[in-house]
Amino acid sequence: PQLPPTSVSTVLGRPSLAPEDPARIRASIARATLFAALPISAIEDLSTRVQVRRVAAGAAVVNQDEPGDSVFVIMTGRVKVVIFGESGREVTLSILRAGDSFGEMSLFDGANRSANCLAIEPTALLVLSREDLMRHISSHPRTAMNLLGEMARRLRRADETIAQLALCDVNERLIHRLVGLAREEGAESPDGLVVRRRPTQQELANMIGSCRETISRAFNQLARDGLIIPRGRALVVTPALIEKAERKKAAA
Repeated sequence: PQLPPTSVSTVLGRPSLAPEDPARIRASIARATLFAALPISAIEDLSTRVQVRRVAAGAAVVNQDEPGDSVFVIMTGRVKVVIFGESGREVTLSILRAGDSFGEMSLFDGANRSANCLAIEPTALLVLSREDLMRHISSHPRTAMNLLGEMARRLRRADETIAQLALCDVNERLIHRLVGLAREEGAESPDGLVVRRRPTQQELANMIGSCRETISRAFNQLARDGLIIPRGRALVVTPALIEKAERKKAAA
């Protein structure tokens, strides 16, 4: 649904942030990669332009091929960027977390959305329209440089993904993805980096372009070799697996 012209709104029957939370909105803007190191004046200006939206787990924030006129910044929660094949097969392009942004490309090339963005869990978003972003950039050009930097980082990640799909087998792609998850959200422990919520084998298959059965065999072999340690709903990625991934990357 379209949001009303206010920074506090109700989406999917759940209330947004309370009116007394402007400081939290400013803090979320300042923590966002897209707005990193902006001066206070730019943060203040953005805080007057954004709207807050809450979505339930499983809800679509963006649908592929629909027109795009807003950029989103995650305050809390997680969002997955996915595309679906003609058979309904899901391919996960990325998992986004607090501080990450999405939806920028359509603002600049005018094309429709290139992928679906679905909330993995209850998620709070900052929403900035194309019109407000362009007005902001006209007086705060540093933000435009941040946008260019974010686009460059995504191109590099896309290059890495293409190289892995072309040059690495499923086992190697699985190792790279597990190590990537550990570095993105893992907490240090004596045994290695602990990923609090272990992805399912189907989710891993969707991430690396494989099938659940193949991932199951490769995952179980890594566990038998002691390179990963399933621990309840969590997963420990050991230093040995991280070193193995780094050696493979250096040899490529």
